[in-house]
Amino acid sequence: MKIETLSVIAGSTACNARCPFCVSKMTPECGVELKRSRFNLRNFEKVCRLAELSGVTTMMITGKGEPTLDPDQITEYLEAAQRFEFPLIEMQTNGISIAERPEHYAPYLKRWYELGLNTIALSIVHFDPEENRRIYLPYKKEYIDLSKLIETLHGFGFSVRLTCIMTRDRIGSINKVKQLINFARVNKVEQLTLTPVNKPADFSDDNDAERQAWLWTEKNHIDPEDFDGIKHYIERVGAHLLTLPHGAKVFDIGGQNVCLNNCLSVNPDPEKMRNLIFFPDGHVRYYWQHPGAILM
Repeated sequence: MKIETLSVIAGSTACNARCPFCVSKMTPECGVELKRSRFNLRNFEKVCRLAELSGVTTMMITGKGEPTLDPDQITEYLEAAQRFEFPLIEMQTNGISIAERPEHYAPYLKRWYELGLNTIALSIVHFDPEENRRIYLPYKKEYIDLSKLIETLHGFGFSVRLTCIMTRDRIGSINKVKQLINFARVNKVEQLTLTPVNKPADFSDDNDAERQAWLWTEKNHIDPEDFDGIKHYIERVGAHLLTLPHGAKVFDIGGQNVCLNNCLSVNPDPEKMRNLIFFPDGHVRYYWQHPGAILM
């Protein structure tokens, strides 16, 4: 059975951003709580071994909240995974803590790089700091200096991926996509991923946070015609480099790596699992939105 990625849940549900489309609110918590607990080392080593036997090349550190709020646990995961020698180790983050407290995170970044972390994927919705502030930090007057953060991460040796959640009134047109690609190019970003905001088919009536996130996403998703226009533009001007196992396509556009992606997708092929997902309590699942999709 082909598995693409080992996703590792770090930290807790705590987060310093206020994304109205929060995926964590629209997917089951599966035992992840506001206060983090130590992870099940035995089962983590087992799932790393399973990933190794399954030919997994990428370990992704992510979270149901913001993983960098608990940097020590990220270090613990990287130390435990080191003997399995995953060629590609990535981390998803909003980057806010690192940007706001660079001196505090500098020793962690150095250590994470030594332990094999290759790529830091920064979640954004725009190249305009005000648009990012409205989504991620509506309770603050300013957004972080994204260009400076990218420069800082490059200084530690990391590759940087900008993961842009596309919404109707932000990065939802060909012109805005062009501008974002140029921003990535100017800042020497290694990879740019475009992912249209998405949601499960339905929401739970007894979970108001899930309901509010679902309704915001329903209101702000990109119109299919606009997304098709963006897709056709990228396919027309870009050189198609590869198609990833889950269907995302990667292009070269004027020297900039651009991936057109999708999220929360269920693989229709029963012989393939896109993810192994390790939860700190020791459970391993293979779909985010289905708590019953459990291996152990």
